[in-house]
Amino acid sequence: MFLNGNRSDFSADIVPLEMNERIISMEQDHYPDPPLDVNAGHESLKVEDDVDFVLAYVDNGNSSQAMKRRMFEKCLLDQGLKLENELNGHLGFVKIYATEEVLCRYSEIMKLRMPIKQLPDEPVIEESDMFDDAKSWFTKLFSFAQLDPSKFPPTEYQLAAEYSRDKDYLFDTKDKNFFPAHIRVMIIDFILERESEGIQHLCGSGVYCAAYPLHDGTTKQKGSARALLYEEWGATSKWLKVQPLNAIREYFGISFAMYFAWLGFYTYMLIPASIAGLLFFFYGLLTMTSNHLAQDACGTWAKDTIMCPLCDKTCDYWRLNETCQLTRLTHLFDNPAMVYYAAFMSVWSVLYLELWKRRAAALSYQWGMVGWDRTSEHSRPQYLSTLANAKIIKVKEKVNPITKEKEPHVSFWKVRVPATFISFSVVILLISVALAAVFAVVLYRMASITTISIFGRELDSANYKIITLPAIAAGMNLACILVLNYIYDWLAVYLTEMELWRTQAEFDDSLTLKIYLFQFINYYASIFYVAFLKGKFVGYPKKYNKIMGYRQEECAPGGCLMELSIQLAIIMVGKQAVYTVMEMVLPILYKYWALIRIHTGIKQKDPIVPRSPWIRDLKLLDWSPRGLYDEYLEMVIQFGFITLFVVAFPLAPFFALANNVFEMRLDATKFLRHYRRPVPRRATDIGIWGQILDGLARISVITNGFIIAFSSTFIPRLVYMSSVQPNGTDIGFLNHSLAVFATKDFAEGAAPLNSIFDNVTTCRYTEYRNPPHLDDDLSYKRPSIYWHILAARLAFVVIFQNIVGLVTMAVQWCLSGVPRKLRDQIKREAFLTEELIIKREAERARNKLNSGDDKVDDGYHNLRERRNLQSSSERYVE
Repeated sequence: MFLNGNRSDFSADIVPLEMNERIISMEQDHYPDPPLDVNAGHESLKVEDDVDFVLAYVDNGNSSQAMKRRMFEKCLLDQGLKLENELNGHLGFVKIYATEEVLCRYSEIMKLRMPIKQLPDEPVIEESDMFDDAKSWFTKLFSFAQLDPSKFPPTEYQLAAEYSRDKDYLFDTKDKNFFPAHIRVMIIDFILERESEGIQHLCGSGVYCAAYPLHDGTTKQKGSARALLYEEWGATSKWLKVQPLNAIREYFGISFAMYFAWLGFYTYMLIPASIAGLLFFFYGLLTMTSNHLAQDACGTWAKDTIMCPLCDKTCDYWRLNETCQLTRLTHLFDNPAMVYYAAFMSVWSVLYLELWKRRAAALSYQWGMVGWDRTSEHSRPQYLSTLANAKIIKVKEKVNPITKEKEPHVSFWKVRVPATFISFSVVILLISVALAAVFAVVLYRMASITTISIFGRELDSANYKIITLPAIAAGMNLACILVLNYIYDWLAVYLTEMELWRTQAEFDDSLTLKIYLFQFINYYASIFYVAFLKGKFVGYPKKYNKIMGYRQEECAPGGCLMELSIQLAIIMVGKQAVYTVMEMVLPILYKYWALIRIHTGIKQKDPIVPRSPWIRDLKLLDWSPRGLYDEYLEMVIQFGFITLFVVAFPLAPFFALANNVFEMRLDATKFLRHYRRPVPRRATDIGIWGQILDGLARISVITNGFIIAFSSTFIPRLVYMSSVQPNGTDIGFLNHSLAVFATKDFAEGAAPLNSIFDNVTTCRYTEYRNPPHLDDDLSYKRPSIYWHILAARLAFVVIFQNIVGLVTMAVQWCLSGVPRKLRDQIKREAFLTEELIIKREAERARNKLNSGDDKVDDGYHNLRERRNLQSSSERYVE
């Protein structure tokens, strides 16, 4: 690490308000901790380069906290860690360094795959050459965006095996680079979480105020890894360059690198989707003037056509030509090309997911995660702490079938099932609250249509009711979404803790499922309403279907597709804008607010000069325990927008692409400059998020099929052209889609009270119903054309879903599984490692025999190791 630079970048660092209150604004009279000789029996730390982890605390004279610190640090010494205390006034630091013995011992406990020594006869393989076959076609296409090899040189690929001290001859532990920084930090964090009460609990109770690994220098310190990543990865000017994933993995860990690899892959895959969306949009733009539906809505006939009121009593009749501009704009999305675009996006989503699985398999192998199972992790410290302090819950010990170790265990039926039932009952209740918020916005729109006439004729127009009012309602819905998100998030964590999940993987999956179920309803409920419910069950002027005394909203002549596009654009683009501001602006505001308070004398200045890296990093923002969850959630919600409803807003992939190009760089800047260095975590892929994405891709085929069939005019126009219009065109379709109503048949109190129109005997409304003046049994009933259209809509959904489903199944069949060359490489690595073990074990046996030792290794351990390597590689390949 580069920690001994003299130049500090304090002006660019963040000063968290809460931390400053605890560090700076402290009482002057205090009693320092009794000194603990943490270096007894160990070599003292003399250089900053040796520090792997730091614990910070405030010495406020609390003897109980001081005692807990001494006990905890004694446990760390017993584990073999080196410690050094530093006290600066009231602020103390415990600097931690992991010795080689500790690293070797815990590498074996944590089952880490470490590089083995290079075989003499094995040629050197560079990672760039080895994994070139695993890269997707679009990575090669953008060769001009490759990284500068002088700054990110290709590294030699080394065979890896699960570390074992019995096989220490395989590993060069004396090499100073054998245990990189992210491995050292991960091991120390593993120890800290499992000693005494656990570091997270101690920080929560105020014994320590922070626990964090150190950044590698500052963002301006030349030669440091942090500065290199900040300049080459975090700079927005480098948006065309590919990401240095290996450098990210070395600095932040595999879980971070996997997230950014997925985000970069997703962003590249948005390029063909964006091009297709733009082509679809421009096709609608170029054919707008030749649209017969718009020509009818803007012609003389439409000017003379009187439409029925949009609400009872206060709403007046209106002319059809008021929807002229709306009908023109609707053609941008409601045109014959939408079917092909929907099919393309459905296949694209499956293609993207299958290519990502192959890419993730290559990265997982490249980063030494072959054979690692998330479910075989050690128990969560929070889980063990909860069971240790449980008074009501009956805790037993049970042998873990995976680790073969005794662990605390609670009854599945008596504890887990009731807790899960209560947890998901609360989730369902909160989902109902989200649906109630959407229903409240719908009621507001219904009531607004009824009452806007009191503001004057300028607000009583069809454009205001069909365009402006939905836009206002969509903004209100976005505000409700953001507020409910904050209320729900903290409660979801509490509910998941109550379920007592043993491993971190199980905990994360359960938490992800809860929050995403809520987010799905919260973000998409209003869109589903506009797409599938609005205007479908309105009734007709003689007998409207009302909700709480209000008439339901009606779609404009030509359908609700334009309103659906407005809703999507506001929620999707608005959400991205709000989240970008919150992620990037809030940390800066916190920083300047703290500086203002210091310079105006509101708060005492920090007496400690932030020259030491541990002090400088302490002033950065703390990393959330949920890690990258919020980042994943934001992108998965975006993926839902561009798949579930893409035919209604074909520009969604383009906006997502523009957002993600800068999202990668802004996230990189945020993590490198404003936050402490996170503790690295292991990952083989993106976890449960992959299953959610797969589910969204499957649902999108259904939703897009139903939007085309029921929310657009595509199917009614096809039926009209094939069975009604002799010349096979859609001329006159608008007139055909409007039913006739006799004003004398209005229900009592429904007719306009003060109409500016004279002698209106009939009006038109968007429905397929028989005209009046027929037999009483047939008047206003459904004509046969309505049932023909309904049958055609249902048939289209079935045909569309089956055709797209067959194509996507073919894509999955062709691309499923690990790439062939990667499979071969996995088997070759297992073979070479096996051969090396056989050779070294044979040498050891000969040496023992030559030395006269009668306890010669009979090869049992060798055979077992061969079987383990073979079964591990075969399981991964399968």
